[in-house]
Amino acid sequence: MKIDRRSFLALAVGGAAGTALTPLPWKLTDDSSIWSQNWPWTPVPEKGENSYAFTSCTLCPGGCGLMVRMVGERAVKIEGLEGHPVNDGGVCVLGLSGLQLLYGSTRVKTPLKRVGKRGQGHWKKISWEAALAEVAEKLGQLRDDNQSHTVACITGSKHGTIPALFKRFMTVYGSPNVMTTPSVGDTLEMALQVMHGVEAQAGYDVENADYILSFGSGLIEGWGAPVRMFRANSAWRENGTKVVQVEPRLSNTAAKSDQWIPINPGTEAALAMGIAHVMMKESLVNNDFVESYTEGYTGWKKMVLDEYAPEKVASITGIDKMVIVKVAREFAGAGKPLALCGRGNGETPGSLAEAMAVHTVNALVGNINQEGGVVAVPIPEYAAWPETGLDNTAQIGMAKDRVDGAGSDAFPLAASLLNRFAAGAMSAKDYPVNALLVSGTNPVYSTPGANDFKKAVEKIPFVVSFSSYMDETAMQADLILPNHVYLERYEDIPVMAGLQKPMVELTQPVVFPMHDTKNAGDAIIELSNAMGGSIGDAFPWESYEACLEETLGDKWDVLSEDGLWEDEAFQPAGWGEAFATASGKFEFMNPDMDLMPSYVPLNLEGNASTFPLLLMPFDSMRLASGFISDPPFVIKAVEDTILKGKDACVEVNPATAKSLGLADGKPATLSTPKGEARVRIYHYHGIMPGVVAIPRGLGHSADDKYMAGKGVNFNELIGPVEDRASGLDMAWGVRAKLAKA
Repeated sequence: MKIDRRSFLALAVGGAAGTALTPLPWKLTDDSSIWSQNWPWTPVPEKGENSYAFTSCTLCPGGCGLMVRMVGERAVKIEGLEGHPVNDGGVCVLGLSGLQLLYGSTRVKTPLKRVGKRGQGHWKKISWEAALAEVAEKLGQLRDDNQSHTVACITGSKHGTIPALFKRFMTVYGSPNVMTTPSVGDTLEMALQVMHGVEAQAGYDVENADYILSFGSGLIEGWGAPVRMFRANSAWRENGTKVVQVEPRLSNTAAKSDQWIPINPGTEAALAMGIAHVMMKESLVNNDFVESYTEGYTGWKKMVLDEYAPEKVASITGIDKMVIVKVAREFAGAGKPLALCGRGNGETPGSLAEAMAVHTVNALVGNINQEGGVVAVPIPEYAAWPETGLDNTAQIGMAKDRVDGAGSDAFPLAASLLNRFAAGAMSAKDYPVNALLVSGTNPVYSTPGANDFKKAVEKIPFVVSFSSYMDETAMQADLILPNHVYLERYEDIPVMAGLQKPMVELTQPVVFPMHDTKNAGDAIIELSNAMGGSIGDAFPWESYEACLEETLGDKWDVLSEDGLWEDEAFQPAGWGEAFATASGKFEFMNPDMDLMPSYVPLNLEGNASTFPLLLMPFDSMRLASGFISDPPFVIKAVEDTILKGKDACVEVNPATAKSLGLADGKPATLSTPKGEARVRIYHYHGIMPGVVAIPRGLGHSADDKYMAGKGVNFNELIGPVEDRASGLDMAWGVRAKLAKA
């Protein structure tokens, strides 16, 4: 079956279909508001018949279904797709503004080759044939010199055919160094691997839970699938579900919860252990589950009862012991209680011990693989291509240690540790990194320790970016091979945002590619063919579209018709079959890995005498903080308590501000061990004394006149802190100081 773009366009000629349900209160949903702005690059559609095209959003992990209104061949409005299982007609402000990413001025419109120094923005246009030939030549020379293992690759996700094609290329080329952008999803997957013995994602049945205990998760700040969480939040208020938010700052989620519990930053795991203490001491656990389907419970219970009494936990967390007891009793007494973790929007991995500690709270009430609980959801893995024989060069290269240490004896659970890449590349302890391929991510901006990451990239002799936009990482590249934007391309998207069933979506082109860009899947296939030999043999497809159709197999018909495939037959395994650990049970303590749920205090970078404050980031639905930056219309909606002019606002408790002599609205200098930045003081009673907070998603420096120079990139003020158990970054903040500017 040949893919035809027009077969995906469902026409609805005639009048408007009505405004889609959306959580946005402002008027950005109004066509006249969107298209009457005097942006110099805004296309003005000709009058004509309306039609609708359907696709999926890739701007965050949520995977919302989209309905795009067309006038002729011009896309003029994005709406949420009604009936879609993730968003059911809703759309967030970023998804709504996707047309500005399609028609925006920061798009890379043709392959580019750097002609000046890195970062100066001097480029010349180059043909696709010449660009791919140059990449093939550079990589071929390294391979001829038995240096294939010195090539690294970073992708935005580890799931789906595009990341799988890059990984396949690296394998047959001869390099083990494939890394992905981490998130709390990686930590939760590790927790399930240790405690359940399965490779699965954590799904949360938030729609059916009747008591939500959130350990810092920004449930309406972008955590999981944002629009799904908006809808769930509305349902909670209607059906009486109690929501308890635990975090040091009064976020939007905390403000809309039934109870906000301020907590000392970084002590969430201690609170989870204290809640577990109360539940076990007062016999508020599900005896059927813990006695029949768990291993290590007796030893772990003794440790928790000995070390995490409410009085001790109160001294650690700053939460009154009676509050701890009350929450434990309420949680255990609820019919379908659910505990969640993953700070903010969940883009930072966090501590494995903390994720396990929160998971034990669910386990003690037996809400594992149950309605309203945590579900171990199999990861859709369908890229089961035939294995190809590795030639001698590839075998030697794949046998080398990884530059990030993932999968080593120190970090056996980790498949990728991007937070360790910069240090490994800079030190070149085992070998240098001579080439880097980057696709679907912007690590020079979004990685904690961003300045160090940038220095590491600057040291790499040859860097290739597949970015659609002139972002911070693309600015450091030698060649940019621009991908189609998501509204112009096909791509499968396994949805990994806490859903309760396996789901795969298909992005479908709603417009023909506007510029001389190429699907990254086609680019990697053509690069492989240009290199030839065993590398070319591993990529037998004529095109990415052919690869996609073949790979999806029996899912293809459903995806091509509906735009998504959902495993309707999936049912969570019963307790007797749910666990594949050595004991065949849920394991509170894993003796083989020497891992158990616990509270591990984090030693933040910097000393308290020089940096007396604790600086934390916070997320906002109006600020994109991942691989993409805010389109102009979204940045217009950012409150002046977050961005004032070009200054980021730092939230400071008035008592803290008074002790430092910092007046509300006045400029100040914010310093950490990693750097300093100009900010503006915002007196905020909703943050604990001694703690200050700034937004993530600002401080872009790339070639974008609408975003560049606005605020500060939090990732430039913080460095990673390595989790001993997982190797992932577990830093939740950094020590800081504030002074008058």
